[in-house]
Amino acid sequence: MLYDKIPENHTLKKISQAVDFSFINKLLEDSYCKGFGRPAKEPELMCKLLLLQHLYNLSDEKVIQEANLNLGYLYFLGVNPETILSDKSLLSKFRTQRLGETTLDEMIVEIVRQCVENGIIEGKSVSIDATHIEANTKKKTPERLMKHLGRKIIKTYEEETGQPLKDVPEAPDYKELEDHKEAKTVMKTYLETVINQVELKTTTKEVKTNQALQKSKEILADPKFINQKGIRSLIDEDARVGRKSKTQDFYGYKTEFVMTTDERIITSVRTADGAYMDGSYAKEMLAETKESGLTVQEVYGDKAYFRKSILDDIEGLNAKAYIPVSSLVYRLDESEFTYNKDSDEWQCSQGNITVNKKRFSAKRKEGGVREGYKYYFELNRCKTCPLHDVCAKKSARRILTVGLNTADFFEISQYQKTDEFKEKYKKRASIEGKNAELKRFHGLSRARGYGLLSVSKQSKLAALAVNLKRIAAILSSFSNGFIRNMMIFNPKIVTITF
Repeated sequence: MLYDKIPENHTLKKISQAVDFSFINKLLEDSYCKGFGRPAKEPELMCKLLLLQHLYNLSDEKVIQEANLNLGYLYFLGVNPETILSDKSLLSKFRTQRLGETTLDEMIVEIVRQCVENGIIEGKSVSIDATHIEANTKKKTPERLMKHLGRKIIKTYEEETGQPLKDVPEAPDYKELEDHKEAKTVMKTYLETVINQVELKTTTKEVKTNQALQKSKEILADPKFINQKGIRSLIDEDARVGRKSKTQDFYGYKTEFVMTTDERIITSVRTADGAYMDGSYAKEMLAETKESGLTVQEVYGDKAYFRKSILDDIEGLNAKAYIPVSSLVYRLDESEFTYNKDSDEWQCSQGNITVNKKRFSAKRKEGGVREGYKYYFELNRCKTCPLHDVCAKKSARRILTVGLNTADFFEISQYQKTDEFKEKYKKRASIEGKNAELKRFHGLSRARGYGLLSVSKQSKLAALAVNLKRIAAILSSFSNGFIRNMMIFNPKIVTITF
């Protein structure tokens, strides 16, 4: 009777109408021992508490407090109104010890699959994008980190042996040095001295001290550390410095999403450190999207995703890519050259046409190999061309050097100049709003914990939460007839009667 007071259009009631969460118990049954100890709380209940937490951006303590008092929360959890929920510590243990990344991926896929099956999602297009998450700690300079590492080695040794460590130099005051490079050199010398002196006094019995020594050596051996590209915090060792733009950077992580452009439902999530290159997980994320039952026909992304490997992955799904050409992978002055795909010929601005091509391979100065084609223009036309001395300074005729994929990219670039592409590409903007929603209302602007695993779980739980909120909004826009049809054809999905 108490639950009858909850309005039919309440978000949590709509979610319960659309999603069957019972699959969670089956999904996590292997993580529990059925015949040992006290009976565990249902995984479904614990997952729902985590979803409420991210849906309303609450702490562990606050979500338990609210859930004990809020009828809507209790209804969503599927418990009696007089039920007293477990302590917040149990929620934390469940998240860290029972709930894995793969489990969260499977939850996202299953909920999307249910939406596809029930006609909530019908769109054939998806967008992919990445957003940054600030770390839950400040980045430190290498000098400060080396000072902390030295202190940690000394403190660990003294605590483990019960003896004071003598003859170890005090940490220099690097802040007095104006030259940043000199300060790093001084602190590196100090840390190496501490490591060497402590190593001489340490035996195999001092396990923790040896671990601290080994960790310090590994950090110093990484060239990225001194260049301020590697580890920047001992509290969160996985966070890295990344770029928001050419002039602005951030310290933390990147989370990448695939989302349906029409219904704005997230279908896949991946998280990496701040230095992550957008699109590295595109193949597996698109495969996960397909696994949920969606038939992907269009994929939208920004210039960061214009790479041959990603374009090939999209083509492998029999989908069309709507991704702007990136100047980083396609460098050609289109005011100077045009391409004929049928004859495989390039034409210059003066009307001369290439008559031959050769594949080449050359070593790069910075390492690696550059491969491509050299197209040779017709010799006699070049000799009589008024621009010959400008175009062919070192040879009798002009030679156009292009990458292996330049010809294919040229054709793509021509299509992207059409009104059809420009109109279609407007659909990509929907994912920007979803990124803003996750950050502003669901706590994804900053990491709650430390480490890649913690931030990855936070990202996926936040994605699940916004998906549920979006599902409720879609259902609210449908007529009651749609809900009744869901009850007839999927009686297990719907728990509310009219």
